Amino acid sequence: MVMRMLAALSCVLLLGCAGATSSEAPPTTAGQVDLERYQGTWYELARLPMFFQRNCLESEANYRLQDDASVAVINRCRTAGGDWQQAVGQAVAQEPGRTDRLWVRFDNWFSRLFPQLTRGHYWILFLDDDYQSVLVGSPDREYLWLMARTPQVSAQVRDRLLQEAQARGYHTESLVWRGEQQ
Repeated sequence: MVMRMLAALSCVLLLGCAGATSSEAPPTTAGQVDLERYQGTWYELARLPMFFQRNCLESEANYRLQDDASVAVINRCRTAGGDWQQAVGQAVAQEPGRTDRLWVRFDNWFSRLFPQLTRGHYWILFLDDDYQSVLVGSPDREYLWLMARTPQVSAQVRDRLLQEAQARGYHTESLVWRGEQQ
């Protein structure tokens, strides 16, 4: 099951990188991010629907800064059946020294064969000053995650993340919220 999920993720990332061409300017990002403060566990509050998370009810991501300035990534989700699925990957800066625009690649047979084709955008669009809530997406606006350090947040935090996403041109009306199945 995990292998199928990882293979599907690779295909989605490949299609996303091959690319939607849009005349719309890419969304603004958060600016410099302190990856040491960013590391740790983030809980998905909501996401845009996507194939590789179609069975996920609750998702979380754990990031760990490495000595080479890359970020180790462990994504996991709980399915409706109660099982946990996990994907392991790595994120690196798209441009040296720029920490708000990363490439992420998950480790599986397909990504080992085609490492440049299977990387996906991981843009930190908004990050609160306390590193407690974050908005992550892709420049083509097809992927979006609202995340926080806790699985539940106040209505004020939720509304702020929604406003930040909408201001960057993301369509939030079809978000899948934590505990919902798409």
